Amino acid sequence: MSKIESTINKNQGSALIPMVILTALFFILGFVTWLNGPLIPFFELACELSSSQAYFVAFAFYIAYFVMAIPSSWVIEKVGYKNGVSLGLVVIAFGAFMFYPAAESRTFLLFLIALFVMGTGLAILQTAANPYVVVIGPRESAAARISVLGIANKLAGFIAPLVLTALVLSNMQDYTAEKIAALDNVAKSAALDALALQLQTPYIYMGIVILVLALMVKLSPLPEIDLDEDGNVAHMSIFKQIKNAFQYPQLVLGVITLMLYLAAEVLAGDSIGGFGKQLGVYGEDGNFYLKLTSFTMTAMVVGYILGISLIPKYVSQVQALKASGILGLILVVLIVAISPTIMVQLPGIPALPVVILLVALLGLANALCWPAIWPMALQDLGGYTKIASAILIMGIIGGAVFPLVYGALVETINSANHANGVAETAKSGNQIAYLMLLPAYMMIIFFAFKGHKYRSWSKK
Repeated sequence: MSKIESTINKNQGSALIPMVILTALFFILGFVTWLNGPLIPFFELACELSSSQAYFVAFAFYIAYFVMAIPSSWVIEKVGYKNGVSLGLVVIAFGAFMFYPAAESRTFLLFLIALFVMGTGLAILQTAANPYVVVIGPRESAAARISVLGIANKLAGFIAPLVLTALVLSNMQDYTAEKIAALDNVAKSAALDALALQLQTPYIYMGIVILVLALMVKLSPLPEIDLDEDGNVAHMSIFKQIKNAFQYPQLVLGVITLMLYLAAEVLAGDSIGGFGKQLGVYGEDGNFYLKLTSFTMTAMVVGYILGISLIPKYVSQVQALKASGILGLILVVLIVAISPTIMVQLPGIPALPVVILLVALLGLANALCWPAIWPMALQDLGGYTKIASAILIMGIIGGAVFPLVYGALVETINSANHANGVAETAKSGNQIAYLMLLPAYMMIIFFAFKGHKYRSWSKK
């Protein structure tokens, strides 16, 4: 048993209390993160954006992880892991409160700033919270513990679009692009202002709840941890730590894999609504496409449950990552190959194109990637685990950049189809652009089979 585990067991008697606290944190993290999916088509309408411009929602949110990961590590160095968790929650709450003036002025830039602030808080929270998950129990079962937190995260991701749709977007049938276009300039501006103002109350309430949670964490018995048990890293500057950490191939390849995996996860959750809207998945209330992110989250929850059930008793986290990469590769090929006119009727919901369900199933392929990549990339890093965690968080930039690429591809392909008179029933740019995920799943497969084993750049 390591010194860290001994300390936790001495303070807590078990890892139960830290896991309960972390589960609550990851629920909040998931709720905040997966609101972005329905917000993309919402802002496209309310702020009069193009499809590619709307994907700046994901960019502003996830770029904060890249920009703030190393500063977050420095902050945690100063305040400690427990205080870092509380501070991250306070920053998230501040970003939520910023939605009030942004909605008041219906200014997309202010919304993006608010999303960046929330992403900053999540970067601090992730950098502080993730190492706990790895050290509060045996490393070989870390993927299973992360899967527990993943269920909380993705359960929140399932609930968030439904809550936002019920509280804010339930009247979207009154704000279709066609109805808005038919209004004169004054009536149009008034209608869009009213639509944007619907975001104010939910985000104020969310900010208050997160502030309460920050106080609860501050007063909780969550123990402080020291990942540099032997004091080999503490004397180094942060730049020296980064340089030395990059000498570990498993970390560098893990960051690349995590970046590409995040591209797949974010696109599966955030693009499915726009894809559904393009395919006419409106339902009786006119806003069913806004709920499609919940389908992806449901698939991810199923994947996490499988992870908890199978890892490590029946399947290693390495084998789980191999299966995830292969499944993702197969699904991408099917998504692009299948006609968008092939429909399926499931109980209680409108008829859906099969390709929409395949995009949702990417959630199943993605579910165990984060739980497996994280401990595999951090293995054998010793005192560099803290800075390596921050570097891994920077890999979340994949969720910022790739949606913009996807949006640009969608517009380019759709414009070409329109110029060439391609039938509307043919495959759209929304569908074809998923090909960009093939390299992501190929990298996941490489890391699972070989990349995670590397311990030296000179001798593999």
